[in-house]
Amino acid sequence: MKKLLLLLLLFFSLFSFSQKKKKDTVPQPKWKIHGRFAFVFNQSSFTNWASGGQNTVAGNINVNYDFNYKKKNVNWDSRLLTGYGLSYITNEGYRKTDDRFELNTLFGFRTGKYWFFSFIGNFRTQYTDGFNYKTEPNTLVSEFLSPAYLTFGPGMLWKKSDDFNFNIAPATARYTLVSDAFSGRFGVENGKNTAFSLGFNLSGYFKFTMAKNIEMENILTLYTDYLSNIGNIDVDYLTNIRFKVNKHIKMLMTFHLIMDDDASSKLQFRQLFGLGLNYSFHQKVTY
Repeated sequence: MKKLLLLLLLFFSLFSFSQKKKKDTVPQPKWKIHGRFAFVFNQSSFTNWASGGQNTVAGNINVNYDFNYKKKNVNWDSRLLTGYGLSYITNEGYRKTDDRFELNTLFGFRTGKYWFFSFIGNFRTQYTDGFNYKTEPNTLVSEFLSPAYLTFGPGMLWKKSDDFNFNIAPATARYTLVSDAFSGRFGVENGKNTAFSLGFNLSGYFKFTMAKNIEMENILTLYTDYLSNIGNIDVDYLTNIRFKVNKHIKMLMTFHLIMDDDASSKLQFRQLFGLGLNYSFHQKVTY
């Protein structure tokens, strides 16, 4: 009887050890790559409508690419955000509704459970000319690489997961680039094509599930310049709310808020709502 009990005890000990070992040796992905394409369409049509209205057709194309690398104490996340949108309004023609190219990279070396020494890089601009449609004739207010912003600097990253993290960079350099046509604007002095600033940068990312088939994504960047307008904070806050209909169809709500005195003295706000076609064209996990 004692031998039987001893054998049972040995069996359960070995079983428990093997289960623990199996759990501890589950491979962790080294590379996670995900490319997503989205097309959002909305349309309004009026025929003999008593209260009036203009026929409009609008479409937005967005391409997002995520690259996540993890190995031991190294964490490297890069994200490409790019989009373009047009609307057609009867009697007024085509108008640009969205124009964005932004590349973010964040390298971290682990120093604690959730903390990393980090280095950030960001580049953003637009693809095509932008106009002020309130003037006649329409006034050119921006163009490709005018303005363009290059930001980089060391800091500390707190990262709990790919869906929840923030980075503090107290010595961040930022270059503002413009063409000759826009010299003297966007914070660049007359006769120059670049402006340099050194400041404090705080960036954060938070994505969570609000309800079944509804997720909310928040991207926030705050920046203040030590060299001029100390205490003035530039804000860039983007919120995406996605309602999943099925694997490829989603309803999308986007709210984009920008406060930047060098670009505009007024609050900039963009809102988008529509039914979208979503497709993951590149999804790969490497161990």
